[in-house]
Amino acid sequence: MTIIRPKIQILDKEHKKLILEEAKSILETQGIFIENKEATDIFNQHGLNHKDLRYYIPSDLVDKCLGSVPNKITLFDREGNEHITLEEDQVHFDPGSAAIFILDENTGEIREGLSKDFIQFSKIVEQLKYIEAQSTALIYQDVPKDAQDWHRLYLALSNCYKPIVTGTFRKESFSIMREILLACRNSEDDLAQKPLAIFDACPSPPLKWSDLTTQSLIDAAKSMIPSEFVSMPLAGANAPITLIGSITQHCAECLAGVVIVQLTKRGAPLIWGGSPAVFDMKQGTTPMGAIETMMINLGDIEIGKFLNLPTHAYMSLSDSKIPDSQAGLEAGMGALLAGLGGINMVSGPGMLDFESTQSIEKLIIDNEIIGMVKRLLEGIEDYGTPYASEILKDYGDKEELLSHPSTLKYFRKELFFPSIIIDRMTRDSWKALGSKSARKRAKELASKMLDKSPIKPIDASLQKELDKIARTHLM
Repeated sequence: MTIIRPKIQILDKEHKKLILEEAKSILETQGIFIENKEATDIFNQHGLNHKDLRYYIPSDLVDKCLGSVPNKITLFDREGNEHITLEEDQVHFDPGSAAIFILDENTGEIREGLSKDFIQFSKIVEQLKYIEAQSTALIYQDVPKDAQDWHRLYLALSNCYKPIVTGTFRKESFSIMREILLACRNSEDDLAQKPLAIFDACPSPPLKWSDLTTQSLIDAAKSMIPSEFVSMPLAGANAPITLIGSITQHCAECLAGVVIVQLTKRGAPLIWGGSPAVFDMKQGTTPMGAIETMMINLGDIEIGKFLNLPTHAYMSLSDSKIPDSQAGLEAGMGALLAGLGGINMVSGPGMLDFESTQSIEKLIIDNEIIGMVKRLLEGIEDYGTPYASEILKDYGDKEELLSHPSTLKYFRKELFFPSIIIDRMTRDSWKALGSKSARKRAKELASKMLDKSPIKPIDASLQKELDKIARTHLM
C-alpha cells in the first residue's frame, strides 16, 4: 500500500473559514453585477434585493445552493465509455483553451492558427497518455467568426475520442454545440448521465458575471452539462494585491456562480476553478508562470476542496515564447504544484505566452512532466517488512541486484519510464543520435505521431452525422 499521498497546503482551516465568510459577506453587502436578463429574472423570482443590475445574495441562500452541488463529476469519452472522475485529490490534465496563436514547429514563428493546425493538435492529444482530456485549444481564422465556437468542438470530436473542455464566445453557439454533443449520445438523458464536455465560464473581475458567461452557466445547467468557473482576479490590477485578498475575491465570484447554476437547476454539476494571475509591475503583463500566480491557484483550490467541490486551475503553462528552459521550469513547477494540490482538472499543457499560444512541441514535453508528477503522486509503496535487509543478504552471491527476484518483480512498478523526449542516454549515445535537444526530439516525435492511425477511430455513422451538422450551420 502507498504510505502517504504527497500533498501541499498553503492555508490552514481557520483562514479557509475566514475567507469563505468574508466572500459571503461581500456578496451580501457589495453584491454581484449581473448583466443577463434570464439570470436577473431568476434572482427576482427568489426575491433578491438589488440596485439596478447589482444583486445582493444572502449567505443562507449561498449555503443552500452549495448544499445541492454534486461533489464529483465523471466524464465519459466520445463513445460513452467512462474516462476520468473529478473528485477529492484525483488529478487530470488538459491543454488550455482558446489560444489565439500557434507556434509553427516548421518555421519557428508564432502565427494565427488554421483549422489544419487544430486537427493536428487534436490528433497529438489523443496519443498523449498523461493528458487525459482534450480542449478546444486553438481559435483558428479560416472559418466564419460566428462558427468558431461550435466548429472547434466539431473538429475536436472528429479527431480525438477524449472528453473535452470547451466554451462559448457567442450566446448563439451553445445550442449548436449541444446538438454536436447529442450526436455522440442516445438522448438528452444519456448526455446528462454520460457527460462528454465541460463548458468554461469566466466571470469578469471584480464581482461581475457578464451576459455571455451567465447564459453559458444557465444553458449548461438546464442540460446538466458541467460548467467550470474560470474566475480571473488579477492581483494589483482588478483584485487586491495581497494573495489572500485575490483568493477571497475569487471565492466571492465563484460563490455567485454556484447560486446562478443551482437556482437554474438544483443539482446541476459545476467545477470550482480559475485562471488568476498577479500583475507584473515592471512589464505590465499577467505572468501565468509566476510563483505567486501558482500560490493564488493553490489557495483557490483549497477553498474549493473545503467546500467539497470538484476543482480546476490553469497551471503547467509558461510565459516563455518558445519551449525553452523557462518553459520547462514554469510548466514543471506548475504541474508539480497542481499535482500536490490535488487539482482535479489542470488546464495549461502546451500553452505559452500568457495563455495566448499553443505549441505541439511543448505539449509533448509537458506530457512527460505530467507522467513524472503522476508517478510522484503514487507515493512510496510499502510491500511489507523487512524492506532491505533480506535483499542485501543476497548481494554477496553475485555482487549485483539487477537479476535479483525483487528487482525483476518490482522495477516496472517502481520506475517511471519516459519516452525519447527525456534524455537519459550516455553522452556518446546522445551524440551518435544527433545531439538533439528535447525540443528537437519533440518536433520529430510529433511528425511520427501524426503519421499513426487514430487510437480510437470515430465511427463512420457518427462522423457522417457530425459532418451533416457542420454543413447545415455553415450554410
